Amino acid sequence: MGKGLRLMSRYARQMVLPEVGSAGQARLAQAHVLIVGAGGLGAPVLQYLSGAGIGTITLLDPDHVEESNLHRQVLFTMADIGQLKVAAAQAHLLAANPKLTLHPLAEALSAANVSHHVNGVDLVVDAADSFATSYILSDTCLAAGVPLISASVLAQRGYVGGFCGVAPSLRALFPELPESAASCASSGVMGPMVGIIGALQAQMALKTLLHHSPSPLGRLMQVEMADLTMSSFDFRGADEPENPLRFTSADLIAPQVQVIDLRPPEEAPQPATAAARRIPPEALARANLDPDRATVLCCRSGVRAWRAARALQEQGFHHLEILAVGDSP
Repeated sequence: MGKGLRLMSRYARQMVLPEVGSAGQARLAQAHVLIVGAGGLGAPVLQYLSGAGIGTITLLDPDHVEESNLHRQVLFTMADIGQLKVAAAQAHLLAANPKLTLHPLAEALSAANVSHHVNGVDLVVDAADSFATSYILSDTCLAAGVPLISASVLAQRGYVGGFCGVAPSLRALFPELPESAASCASSGVMGPMVGIIGALQAQMALKTLLHHSPSPLGRLMQVEMADLTMSSFDFRGADEPENPLRFTSADLIAPQVQVIDLRPPEEAPQPATAAARRIPPEALARANLDPDRATVLCCRSGVRAWRAARALQEQGFHHLEILAVGDSP
């Protein structure tokens, strides 16, 4: 069987759809997608996008496969434990579709490298399930005009939406962070739930790349499996918020910036940067900070720093950024 016939056979069930066809399949083959995260959301996204014939995927994830991942990250097996996720993902994906071009990068996305990674791609999939990553990607994609498919899952509920490109950003829909930093590690998650949301991310990505109408951009879908409900709504008219709080990277903090680490020593023995002052959130009001100096507030997820920054804005601070440092080693 010739190369052309093999490709037609591989994608026959997809190409027979009038909304795909040979022209749409060629568009997918020429597409370059950035996927941030190879975990529970990233696993189905990677499998479905590579299976659909996306030509090039750049994958970012700094983590290694752990046994606790396997109940929901079904791309991996016991044999992958200890390996870099991007390397294990590359082996499995190329075994299923050797025509895929995959760039596996074992690094975390940050405010320092995001522009480099977003530049030149056709679409970004946010599968990291991190506040900092989502807002950093959204800010960059909005400025670059690149579509962003972002999602989040917890327990038995999740959402997926199409942002940026021709649609409002994530900030327009979620101008504030939630009150708590609950995560899959702290609150738990059911494996099929991330599979459902990840599959919806992949479908939204394909529909966006194929220019389907109605477009997924500007729409959000919510799934609540605890009570077996689904809903969606249009947010194309949402306004971008004023005074947005930006996430930054330690590499981008200038020497003259005042850096405040909100975490207690028992949570983080080492401060976020060498120049950081440790000040608990409740003591910020009496800490004699200079409101005219650029200030970076640090915590694990960004939630405490976000709340503290909003309080400082009310006191006249205008140059505020947030550093989410993640879990301490």
